[in-house]
Amino acid sequence: MGRNQVRALGVAVSVVGLVLAAGACGSPASTAAPPVAAALPTAAPVTEEESAEPSETPTSTPKPTTVAAAPKRTAQMARSQKLATGTPCTVSAKACVDLDSQRAWLLDGKGNVVRGPVLVATGSKTEPTPPGYNWRVEWKNKDHVSSESFTNGVPDPMPYSVFFAPGGIAFHAGDPENPSGGCVHLPLEDAKFWFSYLKVGDLVEVVNASKEYAARGMTYDGPIYGAGGVRKWLKENGGDDGSSQESSSSSGSDDEDHDDDDED
Repeated sequence: MGRNQVRALGVAVSVVGLVLAAGACGSPASTAAPPVAAALPTAAPVTEEESAEPSETPTSTPKPTTVAAAPKRTAQMARSQKLATGTPCTVSAKACVDLDSQRAWLLDGKGNVVRGPVLVATGSKTEPTPPGYNWRVEWKNKDHVSSESFTNGVPDPMPYSVFFAPGGIAFHAGDPENPSGGCVHLPLEDAKFWFSYLKVGDLVEVVNASKEYAARGMTYDGPIYGAGGVRKWLKENGGDDGSSQESSSSSGSDDEDHDDDDED
């Protein structure tokens, strides 16, 4: 096989890899940007001269262009910052999700609330939304459809998707009172606003308010619904609003939930 044919095969494999990497909620693939269709080069006929090894090697190889990675943001770093007023997230965040109260906010990155609180549904206990202080908006797709959730054989829609964590985890329009496969369900109008407001690179924090308050020596007096949406929690717990769990859930901080996911 000549060099041109090998090059063509390599491009084809790369394109297929990109297609497979764009998963949906709970997919093990990381959320790569949507693939851009590209024409595959046509392999030229291989001559005897081309199949031979080159007689000379280049004197230098161009260095690849690299972009400096943002420093890893740990629980300790995040908790050294002030909380945005009325939220359990830091003043640096542009989007905030509280797994305890199943609420979300949009912020201006300076500690001011732009929209929220909004009732949401995060992942279930078996397919949880990953907590973390270092998630970033990776890409957006207004008309995304799931690659693993189907109704009558038809892929389920994920309108106004804003992807921010590995595994295809995204904000998107969905039932805000039923658990997702790891994504964050938003009411339709809020999903539209999230989609238009958030930009690639914006900081997203997913936390437990009870732990964030406790880590700062503060008292959390809000509800603790946990995973899967408010309606699901109420059905499982006889209508209690969850506030009775405050003392047991906020008695200490559990950094492991966050440190394991401090990555882009």
